[in-house]
Parts: sequence; structure tokens; C-alpha cells
Amino acid sequence: MKRAKIFITISGVFILLLLFENISDSYGQQTGSKPTTVQKKSQTVQSKSKTAQTKKSTTTKSTQKKSTQTTKPVAAIKKPDDGSITIGTQKWSATNLNVSTFRNGDSIPEAKTYKEWVAAGESGKPAWCYYDNNPANGTKYGKLYNWYAVNDPRGLAPAGWVLASDADWIKLVNFLGGQTAAGQKMKSITGWSDGNNGDNSCGFNGLPGGYRIENGLFKNLGSIATWWSTTESKSLTAFDHYLTQGGSLDQSSTPKQRGESVRCLKE
Repeated sequence: MKRAKIFITISGVFILLLLFENISDSYGQQTGSKPTTVQKKSQTVQSKSKTAQTKKSTTTKSTQKKSTQTTKPVAAIKKPDDGSITIGTQKWSATNLNVSTFRNGDSIPEAKTYKEWVAAGESGKPAWCYYDNNPANGTKYGKLYNWYAVNDPRGLAPAGWVLASDADWIKLVNFLGGQTAAGQKMKSITGWSDGNNGDNSCGFNGLPGGYRIENGLFKNLGSIATWWSTTESKSLTAFDHYLTQGGSLDQSSTPKQRGESVRCLKE
């Protein structure tokens, strides 16, 4: 009987030990360190991912900034246009003079009627006009001036320019190879009557703007181009240079009352 009780007691203790071990194993599986390790690893991965995102974001911003700097437009450098053409060592104005004031700001009288034109010439007073008194001709050919406007001490040429002397015209002719060669190179490629145009190879673009004679009549639009020089030849005449249908650039001594075109040179 006692042996039976002892056996039962030992068996119970053994059963209790087995139960305690199972409970411990179950608890260990639920609360062990492995899940914690996995959690930390997950956090590390998230941290790395965030770092990678930050780095990517920084790289993107850097790339965008670099792209912006690369595509930034560069302002074009513009050279100033002084309205001149270079022929040899001279810088001529590219168009005929078209001003109605002297350099000091004083007005140059416009002489429209025959009477006004004749009166200005006879009294030795400066005057200008458009060919046929048509402003459209002024836009294309410039104004016509009598020599008294050219010679006026107030200065017909704008600031930075001078009027061409006879010596300046002769220098131009010689550089271009003489009167005949110069005429062909100076004449415009269009605008001359009967197709007598030049090749304008020197860029002078001489247009046939005609002239106004002493009694106020207008002559030879489309067939002659004339330009005053500042050089006086006699008391009532001055030297001019002109292009004709034949093509040469010639010189003449002309009454100062005549209305002709004017070209300037850079100072």
C-alpha cells in the first residue's frame, strides 16, 4: 500500500515536471529574442530605405539644379550699328543724309516752291527739299540740299560724322579702281532706268535720286545720282561727284544753288 502511494507521488511529480517544461517552451516561443531581432532588422531596412530615399531626393534636386543651370539661355552679344560701311580706310554713311536741323539744333529751312528755292540760292541761304516735294522720296533717297547748307558753320553732319571733301571722293574713286570701275561698284543693284544698275559690290548703294536745278525744277530721278563735296571750286560753284547711266563716277563744278544729295564720313 505504501509502495503504491510512493509510486503515485513520484508519478505526479514527474507529470508536473513535464507540464512545467511544456509551458516554458511555449512561453519561450511567444516571447523569445528572435522576433525582436527580426523587428530590429526591419527597422534597419526601413532606415536604409529612408536614407536611400533622402540620397535619391538630394541627387534629383542636384540634377534638376544642374539641368536648370545648363539650359539657362545666354544673352546674345549685339554689336552696335553706327550706320557706316567700310570702303578701304574710309567709313562712309550707308545712306544719303536726311536731316532737317544743323548739329546745334537750328532748323534748316525747307524750300518747297520754285520761288522759295530761287530766293534761298540767290541770297546764299541754306535750304533743303524732297525730290518733287514728296516725303516718300526722302525715305528712299534722302533730302536734297543746296551747297549753302553744306557749308554752313553750324554743321550739317550729325555728331560723330563729317561731310566728305573733294579729296575724300577722289580717295574713294582711286581705291575702287578709277571712275568707271568705281561707278559699277557703287551703283545700287536696282532702281536705275533701263536696267542700268550696278553690282553694289562695295556696299555704297548709290541710288539715282536726281537733283534740283537753280530755278527750282527737279531733274533725272532714276537716271542720275549726285553728291556735294565741301570743296569750293569758284565763288559761285563747288565740286560734286555723280553717277550716270553709263556707270562711271564723275566730278564736276556745279552752281551752289543746286539741290543735291549728301554723304558723310565717320570722324
